[in-house]
Amino acid sequence: MAVTITEAAARHVAKCLSRRGKGVGVRVGVKTTGCSGLAYKLEYADDVAPEDVVFEAHGIKVLVDPKSLPYIDGTELDFVREGLNEGFKFNNPNERDRCGCGESFRV
Repeated sequence: MAVTITEAAARHVAKCLSRRGKGVGVRVGVKTTGCSGLAYKLEYADDVAPEDVVFEAHGIKVLVDPKSLPYIDGTELDFVREGLNEGFKFNNPNERDRCGCGESFRV
């Protein structure tokens, strides 16, 4: 079981953590919402909770709560720029369907 982060995403997270002046990494998970059922959660983490599953790549810790892990196992977190837009992109091999608005997904 693993959640990975690309070098581009790790650079962006490191830059943001540096600007914030604190943080140990990024917390990734899922929440129930939207038309397809699940949506990704992403936030900067200031500490590691005892229940967190921790993955590390390119010097950045990716923290995942155990309940979310089955839905995002194998996911790669990337940071992409497309035209004038930029943001994190979840490359999740478990996704079977995504709603039309792109906010939620189903496994």
